[in-house]
Amino acid sequence: MSKYNTVVVGTDGSHSSLLAVERAAEIASAFNSKLVIGCAYYESEEDVAGTLRQDSNTILGDETAKSNLVAAAEHAQQHGATDVVTTVRSGTPVEALMAIVTEYDADLLVVGNRGINSLTGRLLGSVPADVARQSDCDVMIVHTVA
Repeated sequence: MSKYNTVVVGTDGSHSSLLAVERAAEIASAFNSKLVIGCAYYESEEDVAGTLRQDSNTILGDETAKSNLVAAAEHAQQHGATDVVTTVRSGTPVEALMAIVTEYDADLLVVGNRGINSLTGRLLGSVPADVARQSDCDVMIVHTVA
């Protein structure tokens, strides 16, 4: 098995995303890796309206994103991660995660499975499916919702 030096995980503050953070933290701890937790946000209502996928966890403004990251970092540390970095990015979750993976030269991207089995996910794509197709690093899709 490859050594994962840098693990990236996204959060939107939901219970599902914190389960993905938990798994990423456990992996980062096992490999003594850096854990980068990212959160995407939209800068305006117009940006949100322009996206095809909208859900109840859409984040408007970076203050909410930063607040989500504080909680996620604490959660990651409770689950063994010691080298934790947080970052916010404007844009869609997929765009943000891909930018973070590239910036930090990640070896592993961890995402939850929320949306992958929904009708919208099947028709328009889901964050887990889209990042799995686009990522240049390993992707782990954690079973976070039934």
